[in-house]
Amino acid sequence: MPSNQPDQMRAILESVRTIALVGASEKTHRPSHEVMEFMQGHGYRVIPVNPRLAGQKVLGETVYADITSLPEPVDMVELFLAPERTDAVIDQAIELKVPVIWMQIGVINEVGAARAEAAGLTVVMDKCPKQEIPRQGIPAIGSDL
Repeated sequence: MPSNQPDQMRAILESVRTIALVGASEKTHRPSHEVMEFMQGHGYRVIPVNPRLAGQKVLGETVYADITSLPEPVDMVELFLAPERTDAVIDQAIELKVPVIWMQIGVINEVGAARAEAAGLTVVMDKCPKQEIPRQGIPAIGSDL
């Protein structure tokens, strides 16, 4: 069962530091761009993933084609993809033993979530960290609040 309880999401957001954002966009009006910018402003390292933009920069970070191409491990994979496109990324996250998979609002894949949880990963589904951080009063990473 996905970790969509407030206390579980809070624990996740307080423990992760590096996030692979799959479905990142260079377009400033896109939700993935806005969430990436917000998360960076809150102190997270966000690495954009989008095969169409691989090698380019988004918000100062190099874009990678997929999570298997990332130069370093990540604590969380955030999915801005149509639900039917999430299975391959979920399988890669399982293979890489990424601790958390976070599926954005509207991204629901019950079978994929169950597969990830059976492999020991934590899954949040149909939620947005940009909404959860202020809702739960989580201070920026490195702040003294």
